[in-house]
This record gives sequence, C-alpha cells and structure tokens, in this order.
Amino acid sequence: MNIKKGDNVIVLAGKDKGKSGKVLRAIPKEDMVLVEGVNLKKVHEKSRKGAGKGQIVEKGYPIHVSNVKLAK
Repeated sequence: MNIKKGDNVIVLAGKDKGKSGKVLRAIPKEDMVLVEGVNLKKVHEKSRKGAGKGQIVEKGYPIHVSNVKLAK
C-alpha cells in the first residue's frame, strides 16, 4: 500500500513512536513522508531585513516511510 498526502498514519519507530498524525507531504523518490506534529526540531532562523530579530522556530522534518503505517 502506498502512503500519500492526507492519510492518517502511526509512527512505528524513533523518538516519536506511538504518535499519530496526518501526512502533510509525501516524497516518493526518497521514500520519506512529512507527518504533522512528528520529528520536530528547533531551528535558529536568521533575521531578515536588517531591523528584524532572529528567532527559534520548530520545524518538521520528514521520516522514512518504513517507520509509519496507515491508521484505521
């Protein structure tokens, strides 16, 4: 079965094991999926346009498709 954008999945392995979420993006060439609320990392963003301040933002990263399964 193929996992595609919009599917609800459960994470089977890794630090977010047991969490579930909706697939926001599928990357079939790399066998990766981006799942909502899973594999979040804090990223330091540089300031834009001189006057603005930099900030720390939580960003989602894709996980391998073998580490998720479709939720029923």
